[in-house]
Amino acid sequence: MASLPGGTWTLGDLTVTRFGYGAMQLAGPWVMGPPADHDGALAVLREAVSLGITHIDTSNAYGPEVTNLLIREALHPYPESLHIVTKVGATRDDKGGWPPARDPESLRRSVHENLENLGLERLDLVNLRLGNAQGPQPEPLAKPFETLLELQQQGLIRHLGVSNVTEEQVAEAQSLGTIVCVQNGYNLAHRQDDELIDRLAAEGIAYVPFFPLGGFSPLQSAALTKVSERLNATPIAVALAWLLRRSPNILLIPGTSSVAHLRENIAGAGLTLSEQDMAELNDIAPAGPSAG
Repeated sequence: MASLPGGTWTLGDLTVTRFGYGAMQLAGPWVMGPPADHDGALAVLREAVSLGITHIDTSNAYGPEVTNLLIREALHPYPESLHIVTKVGATRDDKGGWPPARDPESLRRSVHENLENLGLERLDLVNLRLGNAQGPQPEPLAKPFETLLELQQQGLIRHLGVSNVTEEQVAEAQSLGTIVCVQNGYNLAHRQDDELIDRLAAEGIAYVPFFPLGGFSPLQSAALTKVSERLNATPIAVALAWLLRRSPNILLIPGTSSVAHLRENIAGAGLTLSEQDMAELNDIAPAGPSAG
């Protein structure tokens, strides 16, 4: 763990490396079907664990079922230090869409499918995903979250989190039970969750950003390229290093289907950024209030 950038964080009672691995890209195109290189996918997962990563993010909707089955094939029986985080709240249709599946029956079925496909008796952490592909949407979460709380009380789930949510939805979840993480879209160019990140850090709750290099305007991209060229690094390396520096509660889950790219991401996230670098990067997008 010590050799990975960022050190560790505690999710409830689980210690994980702040540099984790997101398994979504192991599925086929558009996160549908099997990988083009089955053995290569297994190699990436085994290399991630070999390098000390103890946080793998997945979902039974990826494939669907593909990434969970790959994780089981590659790593089961799991090392005691490894913690697998999954998501529920959406499924897949035959067109590759992500229709919501947040009614109690669908959530229970999804939790049991995750358990079966991962070969587990209890899931370490389950995130309830809300909203849609456009981002968080103002919708109540009490009913689906209470369903997951029931499954947690039954011993099927260890910890809960929320994903693709507004700050109000985070507060609503916290009024119902304990959450250990929030997983939202956030990066150098999209900083709408700055206030939320700082509040969660003060409360000891992890923030897990997805799309670490998504949605940059040409101007923002040019500014990032300028800093990365000065540091003789790639833009993704700078973006990952900035996220780790942004707040100690930020956990990274970059995904890749390549062992070489996995190693590059780890090396990139360990890049040292000076105060000048941080100042220039912080100017790419103004810090903003959390989505509401």
